[in-house]
Order: sequence, then C-alpha cells, then structure tokens
Amino acid sequence: MNYKFVPMNKEYANEIAYNWKYNGIYSFYDMTADEDDLMEFLNENSWADHYFTVLDDKSKLVGFYSFFFEGGIMSIGLGLKPELTGRRIGPEFVIAGINFGVEKFNYKQNYIILAVASFNKRAIRAYEKLGFQYVEKYMQKTNGGEFEFIKMKKVI
Repeated sequence: MNYKFVPMNKEYANEIAYNWKYNGIYSFYDMTADEDDLMEFLNENSWADHYFTVLDDKSKLVGFYSFFFEGGIMSIGLGLKPELTGRRIGPEFVIAGINFGVEKFNYKQNYIILAVASFNKRAIRAYEKLGFQYVEKYMQKTNGGEFEFIKMKKVI
C-alpha cells in the first residue's frame, strides 16, 4: 500500500479522537481514555510539524504519526485505524512512517525511538521484527493510572 502523509487537521483529529475505538485491552489506546492526551491531540497549536495523518491510495484515513525530538533524537508515535490492526500491515506502516520522518525532518542521527505499553505484545513483536530493540521499562501516568511502558530503539 502507498501511504500519503498530510498535516493533521481538525476533521481528521476529531475522527481519530471520537470514532476510533479499539477492542479489548487495546481500548487503552482510545483517545478518549485519557483527557489530557485527548486535549493535546485536539489542540491545533500542537500539530505543526509534529502530527500527521496517513491516507491510503484512495485518500482514506488509515493512521496517524507524531514526531518529537529530544536531544536531537527522533521519537515516533503512531496509530493505525482499529479495523486495520491485526492484518499484518503494521510493519509496512511503521517503515513508511520512519521513512517519512527521516526525509521530512532531514534526520541524520543513526537511530529512532518509540514507546509501547508493555502489555501490547502484538506491537512489541512487530517492532522487534523490524529491528527495534529494548532500551528500558518505565512507568508513565496516563488513562487515570500509572502504566508500564517499554522504550525501544531502532538503528536506521
């Protein structure tokens, strides 16, 4: 599948925030699960050069990406439309996002990082198959509690 990355806009942000509902334990990733995350996601001032929507060949919304930099290192965040999860398109979606970020930001470092909830074994396996490696576990306050996350990095 070919992906097109476009800047986040209000229509896409609202669709993701209010219409994307994940099943079972993955409901953890629903935007409405954490009010602070929801407010940041819907804040148009936080979008510029950070949040991008991902469209498919038919210009249908299939996902989103966020790109942040700390100490010059690119950190990515991503979401795939709930109906598309578990269909084994995750790896190509992740690689497309990495390639977009590297090109868009003229990124010259030799690795990127991401964080994933430690219960999300499906995503962790997919990231490992793409060459991501464990860096550390840490606790993060979100969704009304404190949850364990895993930081992973990939040499590019």
